[in-house]
Amino acid sequence: MISTAQGNIKRIVAARMSPGEDVLLGLEKICKDYGIKDGVILSGIGSLDGAQFFNPVPLKDKKAGYGYGEPIILRGAIELVALSGMICHDDKGETLLHVHYSLSDQYGTGHGGHLIEGNKVLMTVDVVIAEVDGIEMGRGYDEDLEVFIFAPKQK
Repeated sequence: MISTAQGNIKRIVAARMSPGEDVLLGLEKICKDYGIKDGVILSGIGSLDGAQFFNPVPLKDKKAGYGYGEPIILRGAIELVALSGMICHDDKGETLLHVHYSLSDQYGTGHGGHLIEGNKVLMTVDVVIAEVDGIEMGRGYDEDLEVFIFAPKQK
């Protein structure tokens, strides 16, 4: 089943994060400061001081057979090639970010996955966020998959 909703871009917010800032917490702060509950991360580039992220792995104890285990950890200077995601909220209105990124290590080897806390800016991270209008970017827990899923609705 495909769930859809249609809307428009309401406004664009551009931001730069400074060295040492946590990328996920920085994104949450930007959304809070600008009151963005429904949106998308259009672009994100920069550099990180190491990286940690999740990718799905087989987990026998999960109903779907997959889930997130231990984070993958990279050390050293990491190029943030691309960052994208959705700015959603739960039924209580709490912001729930779902962000993925693509990375390159010092040898040019590509990595990527689900952004989690602990990714610190090395020199800079530049992001462009679009707030959307007309779409409720909901996110709720799916009992069958045992993960949070996207549930867009028309406003």
